[in-house]
Amino acid sequence: MKILFTICGRAGSKGIKGKNVRLFLDYPLVYYTLSAIELYITAHPEHQVDVACNTDSDELVRQISQYKEINVICLNRAPEQTGDAVAKPDVIRDTYVRMCEQTKTIYDVIVDADITSPLRTLQDIENLVERFEETKCEIVYSVVPARRNPYFNMVMKKEVGFGKVIPSNYVARQQAPDIYDMNASLYAYSPKWLRQKNSMNDAWCEVIIMYDTGILDLDHEQDFELMEVIAGWLYCNKEEFGVVRKQLEKSV
Repeated sequence: MKILFTICGRAGSKGIKGKNVRLFLDYPLVYYTLSAIELYITAHPEHQVDVACNTDSDELVRQISQYKEINVICLNRAPEQTGDAVAKPDVIRDTYVRMCEQTKTIYDVIVDADITSPLRTLQDIENLVERFEETKCEIVYSVVPARRNPYFNMVMKKEVGFGKVIPSNYVARQQAPDIYDMNASLYAYSPKWLRQKNSMNDAWCEVIIMYDTGILDLDHEQDFELMEVIAGWLYCNKEEFGVVRKQLEKSV
């Protein structure tokens, strides 16, 4: 199997300034993504793997160049893809097309690993690729069990007062359908879907379920601080997370 891993990170960020190049527990944030990819490459020598970073950040390129155990091809982000309103699949698509041209490789799957979701494990990546292979779907993405349910304990403003997001008569949360949060950590795309530039709303999507407290949205400074607290505990108490940190320490 020929796999292209993509890492996409632009220089600007409004919520947390420079978050893609921030230190996370004393190491660049991107190193945790690189470490997980390195673990996958080591565990699966049967696959041909290329890794590409699409960025307009010189600092991110510098950080990646100092991670010696993986050869990462850094691509300069096109100016028209640096704004806040640019959809990430468009950047991934551009990375995929340019890598096909540069490496002369026909990839079987494109796996995007988000820089700002450092708490992923080798098993998460394995589950993603296996789910993609098994189902032959167009997209697989990672989710976590939602802590709120629109059928039961989520409300919205109505014309008069407030009410459930989805009207229902459920009296216990366990009765309501299972709901999941997309955590934006891992995506697997079929090359055909990327080339056709279709909408995710029309795609055949499957999911993998990740550790429910392992991911936070990094939108504000306190989010970053809280994730460091969670990460410190996971690295010490959960072996599957700890090996990512240990591999990182060996590789820099």
